[in-house]
Amino acid sequence: MVKPPRRILPAIIFSQFTGTSLWFAGNAVLTDLQRLWGLSSDALAYMTSSVQLGFIAGTLVFAFLAISDIYSARKIFLICSLIGALCNAGVYLFADGFVSLLVFRFLTGFFLAGIYPVGMKIASGWYQRNLGKAIGFLTAALVLGTAFPHLLKGLDQSLPWPAVILSVSVIAAVGGFVMFALVPDGPYLTKGAKFDPGALMLIFQSRNFRASAFGYFGHMWELYAFWAFVPVILSAHLGSAITSRLNVSFWAFVIIAAGSIGCAGGGLFSEKLGSARVAVVQLAISGMCCIASPFFMAAPTPVFLMFLVVWGITVVGDSPQFSALNALSAPIGLVGSALTIVNCVGFSITIISIQLLSLASEFIDTRWLFLLLVAGPAFGLYAMRPLLREQAGRAASR
Repeated sequence: MVKPPRRILPAIIFSQFTGTSLWFAGNAVLTDLQRLWGLSSDALAYMTSSVQLGFIAGTLVFAFLAISDIYSARKIFLICSLIGALCNAGVYLFADGFVSLLVFRFLTGFFLAGIYPVGMKIASGWYQRNLGKAIGFLTAALVLGTAFPHLLKGLDQSLPWPAVILSVSVIAAVGGFVMFALVPDGPYLTKGAKFDPGALMLIFQSRNFRASAFGYFGHMWELYAFWAFVPVILSAHLGSAITSRLNVSFWAFVIIAAGSIGCAGGGLFSEKLGSARVAVVQLAISGMCCIASPFFMAAPTPVFLMFLVVWGITVVGDSPQFSALNALSAPIGLVGSALTIVNCVGFSITIISIQLLSLASEFIDTRWLFLLLVAGPAFGLYAMRPLLREQAGRAASR
């Protein structure tokens, strides 16, 4: 078995972090864009959903054309990092209003399909053993990348919004070059089977795959809606008087970035406890946070912030475990198609939950908003029962 050079995993993690920083770059500067272009309060939901929709479209195009199989994965990563960085910079360079903002965020999401999943594929080419642990660290990098634009804005609240956008673009481009220069194609990198959309019914006939996929869908209902609305619920709790003294952007970064602890820690615990148990525990805790959120809204600010950090850790900590379970449970010969379909359905679900929270915010008090996310963890926990029983049976037979 080939032992990867020490530089490989740090280089992949760094490149994944920089590339995925494009994801929420628009969210970090939305307040500035709302003032500049007179955007309405529902701009947050539409802008976030446009990135998700772009990612879905990109994932399908990449899968249908088998782009990362025909061409070197690290070259695809570099090209998509550069084009994604340019599309992100287009918000400052070319956009002049709401419609053009959505177009550039959609295009950024499209090319993220050549960064996040392709980075995972590059890692799988080097790590045959302990892939679950590697995926945990890579997902942690994605979480940090997602939160990073909030940090840029939070470190200096007077920083002009174009500086945030352009800084993220430069960083993403650098990450693409790092991946290309330091990470050659690994010895275990294989070509995937041709994408088969007709396999949809066959894929979901597998009980275990159905359990892990539906658990993942419940997780996705909660995840991106929580991330998108963290600044909203922070501002609602703090109030205008305190908000001026407490950095909302910085705390949004802390809460979202805390998820990297859940991802990396979950990857380590999964070696002893199994992915199903780790995923269920974290999903259950995040579900309880949904239920408890109205009560913590009235708590003192330090308690509320700590509560959100715990939620941030668990809301995404189960993600790499669901990825591992989906890959292991998918029917042999249909793994590529199965994962593509599950990812597309999962990200489609995020659009629905984000739009639901945006619509509901017009009619209900913000403190009750996250109760609408409870359905996701509840559904996911119910769906995961077969995998938990199977894992318990294997443990008892040892």
